Amino acid sequence: MSYTSVLGGHRHRFENLARLLAAASPERSGDRLAGLAARSAQERVAARWALAEVPLTAFLTEPLIPYESDDVTRLILDGHDTEAFAPVAGLTVGEFREWLLSERADTATLAALAPGLTPEMVAAVSKLMGNADLVAVARKVRVVTAFRSTIGLPGRLATRLQPNHPTDDPAGVAAALLDGLLLGSGDAVIGINPATDSPRAVRDLLELLDGVIRRYAIPTQSCVLCHVTTSVDLMERGAPVDLVFQSVAGTQAANASFGVTLGLLDEAYEAALSLDRGTVGRNVMYFETGQGSALSADAHHGVDQQTVEARAYAVARRYDPLLVNTVVGFIGPEYLYDGRQILRAALEDHFCGKLLGLPMGLDICYTNHADADDDDVATMLTMLGVAGASFVICTPGGDDIMLNYQSASYHDALYLREVLGLRPAPEFEAWLASIGLLDEGGRIREISGEAHPLTAIGRDLAA
Repeated sequence: MSYTSVLGGHRHRFENLARLLAAASPERSGDRLAGLAARSAQERVAARWALAEVPLTAFLTEPLIPYESDDVTRLILDGHDTEAFAPVAGLTVGEFREWLLSERADTATLAALAPGLTPEMVAAVSKLMGNADLVAVARKVRVVTAFRSTIGLPGRLATRLQPNHPTDDPAGVAAALLDGLLLGSGDAVIGINPATDSPRAVRDLLELLDGVIRRYAIPTQSCVLCHVTTSVDLMERGAPVDLVFQSVAGTQAANASFGVTLGLLDEAYEAALSLDRGTVGRNVMYFETGQGSALSADAHHGVDQQTVEARAYAVARRYDPLLVNTVVGFIGPEYLYDGRQILRAALEDHFCGKLLGLPMGLDICYTNHADADDDDVATMLTMLGVAGASFVICTPGGDDIMLNYQSASYHDALYLREVLGLRPAPEFEAWLASIGLLDEGGRIREISGEAHPLTAIGRDLAA
């Protein structure tokens, strides 16, 4: 089905829904690289006018990627909840935007609606929204998950402590781990990107983290971000796996490029549940995504990168994860050129993920060859904090020396909690208080020398 719009006396024609969505997307380098971007600002505006008139039901009858050839499309359509969709079933995309911004769309209503929305619907409406709109709606959505700590509660901001090391050296990992704990980071997860996917190296890191968590009764969870097949193998061998990690994408072909299928994720999910390692919840999966992954794998099927990204959230939603985050600026300027494009993508991803019912966090980051800097990180961090992000990723000094990119720091998380009045996950906050690391106002105390409550952990890690 084709779509048309008349703007300035010129008729614009879009041959199908995928082309319309791509033309309506805000400017980004990845869509231009793929030959999908609007050819002019006028065409982009015309596409948005046409998109506003498209019924939401069109996304159920006109799949962007054929049902027969893509298991993510089948997952989306077969799992659609028509009863949950009913309150907005008669709306167009433009009317849906107005509804989302109205008082009718409150927290409870949006939670009930989530199973009735498809990724394509939320991607479409995001293209009609300004940055402030994306913040205002996402802020109304609450998604709460739990394992040993509870993520996503109102007034809370969790952090992933990311103590990566370029050779997986235990001393280097331990130093970064202690640095994060000293600054109150790690309530979402202590998560390491291993330098190799060697099962032995991954197991060593898991045992290091598990030993610290158990000995000091830290109410958090660990994750070594290896391939899902490595996690399955290690679980079978009795390794202390808390969360199963996997990068996922929005098409069957893109997931195949990661070496993953839905069946494999099903197996890992059941295996992790069977370990029953959580104390306050049973959300056992951790997924990372990012705009541009399908394009880099030549697996986008002519669909714009933001819409394909939203489809990845349907994969994540299937497994009721503890954490999902977009690594928003990690792939590079070929896909998101500068700070403005990275900010827009961060707000879109967070908005779409939360509307679909996911516990969305972000790695607010950029690569060293992108046109971005630390001020862009501060801007994104602040806006996503206002928007109600469940968690952010933090690295020592904001510089990941293993992955060679720039992200938020442990100090940045303290800034955000301070200016927005946010607190850590409740179980983690209670632990920080119990060891004397919080002052009367709930802030991290300035303590030095032997009196510091984490001195013992530092000695153990050094040993």
